[in-house]
Amino acid sequence: MLPILGGAIIGLAASILLLFDGRVTGISGITSGVIKSETPDKSWRIFFLSGLIIGGVLLRFFRPEAVTIISGAFNYDYALAGFLVGFGTVLGSGCTSGHGVCGLSRFSVRSMVAVLIFIGTAMLTLFVFKTFRGVL
Repeated sequence: MLPILGGAIIGLAASILLLFDGRVTGISGITSGVIKSETPDKSWRIFFLSGLIIGGVLLRFFRPEAVTIISGAFNYDYALAGFLVGFGTVLGSGCTSGHGVCGLSRFSVRSMVAVLIFIGTAMLTLFVFKTFRGVL
């Protein structure tokens, strides 16, 4: 039930931003707008990202079993994965939320290609990790 609710909320947020402000909801673009110093409209971006963080905290508070917390030593795999995702979003001019949620709903060919590359890369990564490391 939570994935359906989460998907509905993401779709609602993307629709509201597109209808009332004409903007596509891409988390990488929103985040980069906060980081760049020359962005004039940082306030809504900060509110949007704050809502994402607060939503995660509330989920952890009300449904702790839904959020997995990994403890222990720093895992270099996650650092490498984060770097590659950041590099990929810059290279692909957007992330999964921008291309997958907003781009596909607007029948964007560029987003369709990007999503197919996302899915293909995820499948290849799963194959490589399971084949050569045995675990994820």
